[in-house]
Amino acid sequence: MIAFLASAAANPPPSESTQQAIGYPSLFFLVALGSLVPVVPTGALVSSAAVVAFHQTEPVSLAVVFGVASFAAFLGDVALYWLGLRGVRSRNGSRWLHRLQDRVDNTTLEKAQNRLDQHGAAVLVLSRLIPAGRIPVMVACLLAEMPMRRFVRGDIPACLAWAASYQLIGILGGSLFPEPWQGVALAVGLTFVIGAGPTLVRRFRDRRS
Repeated sequence: MIAFLASAAANPPPSESTQQAIGYPSLFFLVALGSLVPVVPTGALVSSAAVVAFHQTEPVSLAVVFGVASFAAFLGDVALYWLGLRGVRSRNGSRWLHRLQDRVDNTTLEKAQNRLDQHGAAVLVLSRLIPAGRIPVMVACLLAEMPMRRFVRGDIPACLAWAASYQLIGILGGSLFPEPWQGVALAVGLTFVIGAGPTLVRRFRDRRS
């Protein structure tokens, strides 16, 4: 998807409608998949799509990118939480629940549980904005057996804030350079730096200790 956006930005197709017909469904599918299986760089996808939309002539392009990204992220979150909740309520758990728990160390999970106790479902918004913060908070919600309705109410503003944040990165990249591919490169670089930040900080602390 990122390669497609970069190619489209460097070599715009004859028709924007053709690009949108391919790009929007791809964006939706990959963001939803990345929310369900946390391996796809969804933030970079949204930022790159925002750069391309920023340079298009249709004024609604940015709004469509925002809507598609936030809705896809929401559906992926809800599907993943539903699968995990089934595991919590099952005697032997489930592979989805076990995979989520394997991705979270005890210290991080304890911090997420404390935040959940203090702020309730509102912590979902912060978890979406902090790199690598979504899964620990989701596991904390699962272990607390938060009802699906309550999770949904907290996840809606979380996904909206997440999509808006990464779209702003894309708009920034698009506004700084005359060529869309340059903005895509900057947006992708920024999102990967943001995503790698917590890991680098933890490694630095471990070395000092």
